[in-house]
Amino acid sequence: MAGSTVTVDVIKIQGLAEFNRSLRQISSELPKELRQALNVGAQLVVDWAAPRVPARSGRARRSVRATSTRTAAQVTGGGARTPYYPWLDFGGRVGRKRRVHRPFLAGGRYIYPGYDARKDEVHDEVVRGLIALAERAGVLLEESGG
Repeated sequence: MAGSTVTVDVIKIQGLAEFNRSLRQISSELPKELRQALNVGAQLVVDWAAPRVPARSGRARRSVRATSTRTAAQVTGGGARTPYYPWLDFGGRVGRKRRVHRPFLAGGRYIYPGYDARKDEVHDEVVRGLIALAERAGVLLEESGG
């Protein structure tokens, strides 16, 4: 479990890779702005989840953060300094002879519920950011029928 990380995909957008390639052809700076637009949506989940994570030292709470690439946004928790984060979020048995028990919740306690609680806001913020970016780039947007 050392160095383990919990990762949740925040949102998937059909055609995002193609959108990114189109932006890169227009300007090398636009794909960076795409990543920032995706981070805004992921940050909404972080803002909900992080205050709910138990804090003795605060490391586990600080490990909940938004990360992204130009084609994916994620909320992660845990890492090398907080290898116990998955146990906090999902539960299970740990410790010597697995004596320390926390009820297991498949849906987690922090990140997944945070996404469920703010799903509509995340969607709206990501769409708003993508539309604003497309307009700045001069890209024509079409509404999909599906």
